[in-house]
Order: sequence, then C-alpha cells, then structure tokens
Amino acid sequence: MGGIHIKNKWLPYVLVAPTVILICVFKIYPIIISVVQAFLSKDGAVTLDNYKFLFADKTFWSSLKVTLKFNIIIIPVQIIVSFIMAMLVNAHIKGIEGIRTMLYLPFCVSLSVSTVIWQMLLNVNNGVVNSILGIFGVKPIGFLIDKNWALLSIILISSWRGCAYWMMFFLAGLKGIDLSVYESAKMDGSGFLSTLFRITIPLLKNTSLFVLVANTTANFLLFAPVQIATEGGPQGSTNLLMYEAYKSAFVYSNRQRQACIVTILLVIVVGVCVIQNKFMTEKEA
Repeated sequence: MGGIHIKNKWLPYVLVAPTVILICVFKIYPIIISVVQAFLSKDGAVTLDNYKFLFADKTFWSSLKVTLKFNIIIIPVQIIVSFIMAMLVNAHIKGIEGIRTMLYLPFCVSLSVSTVIWQMLLNVNNGVVNSILGIFGVKPIGFLIDKNWALLSIILISSWRGCAYWMMFFLAGLKGIDLSVYESAKMDGSGFLSTLFRITIPLLKNTSLFVLVANTTANFLLFAPVQIATEGGPQGSTNLLMYEAYKSAFVYSNRQRQACIVTILLVIVVGVCVIQNKFMTEKEA
C-alpha cells in the first residue's frame, strides 16, 4: 500500500514533467538568452550600446508605431466580434450546434494556412474578393500591396481565425452564468440591453479581462501573417516588431538588435501580465 501511495504522489509530477521540460527548452531558455544577449556586445562585453543604436534607428520607431496602431485596432475588434459570436451561439435556437461548429471552424485551420488562403482571396488580379467587388463596379483593390489597405488586411486575416478562438472563452463564461439570474431579471421586466449591460457583462468581468490580456499578448507577438503575406510591406506599413526582430536575426544577421527588440516585447508582455493580476484579483470586501 505504501508503494502505491508513493507512486500516486509522484504521478502528477511525472505527467507534467514533459510539458515543463518543453516549455523550459523552447520558451524560457530562449527568452533568457535574448535578454542576456541584448546587454552584450559582439565580443561578449556588457554594454548598453545595443539599445542606444536601436533607439536611434528610425525603422524601429516606425515598427513600434505600426505595432501599437495594429493592436489599438485589432484588440477591440476581436473582443467585440468574438463576444457577439459567443452571444449568438449561446442563444437557445434550433440548429445552433451547426452554427457554433461553423463559427469555430476557422480556428481549426492553422494561421499559416489561413493566411495563404486569404492571400489568394485578396489577390489584386484574380482574387475572389476583388471579383465580387467588380460586379458592383468597384475597381480592383491591392489589399496586400497598398499601404492604405495592407495593415487592415492583416487585421482581417488574424481576426478571421482569432475571433473563433476567443469566442470559446466568452462562451464558457456565458455557460457559467446561472440561468436563474436571467429569470429573475426577466420577472423584473429587464429588457435585452438592460440585461446585457447590468448582468451579462459584469458577470463576465474575469473572463473579459483574461481575454483582453491574452489577446493583447498574442497580437503583440503576431508574426506568421506578416511574414507570409506582406513581408512587412508595403513601405513598412505592416512591419510589426515581431517581424522586425525576425529580420534583425535572419536577414541582417544582427543578433544583438533582435535580442533588444525581443526584450522590449517581453517588457510589454510582462506589463500586460501585471495589469492582468491587478484587475483579475478581486478585492476582498
């Protein structure tokens, strides 16, 4: 019996160990290396020159501006759309299971594959979207080659898949609300909008804050759509910081610059996590 107790005691750690090892090797270790490398010169000396050169680089500031603009637009768009989708699939309507599957289906497609699909759909010459617009007399739009449309196109590509993912978190939160609360509100004569803003949204506070923080983190680290569809162009209009870090390492062969950018992104993500802990921790009455 004692042997069985010992085995059961260590079993959870044994099961979790492979995941912890993979996270340490492929997540934590590279982050530590990048942070350290950001403060080292090519000859191994400790220096702040890497940041000095980076902050004097107009391309970096342009990339940071694009990244902030991108997140300011995409975060509220994804949160609002995914919340509306969750409300829809949570409704007691006949056949809603099929609609729920259809709305979640985009997330089953990898981000790289979905980017390639949308790249074909948005093609300026023979894309389906421009073909449909042409029926209504609209001239072909260079969604991915026009600097006025490229960033919005990346937002569309990312949101098509992202909204399906965040919808499931909101749906889980909605399922966790006791139906008796809605029944009581209905008896008191509460309408749809009143119930939405006074009951549903307040009760989804923790879920909403989690989605906000996780969504922000994911979008600051977005890479695949930019690398596949626009390569940061045209004219740097989609050159997000994550892609700039990639170019620094694999195009410019400047590991110190890449490490500085990654460290700055890390600071932003950590700052978001601090905000998460601050707002998601409920104060005791």
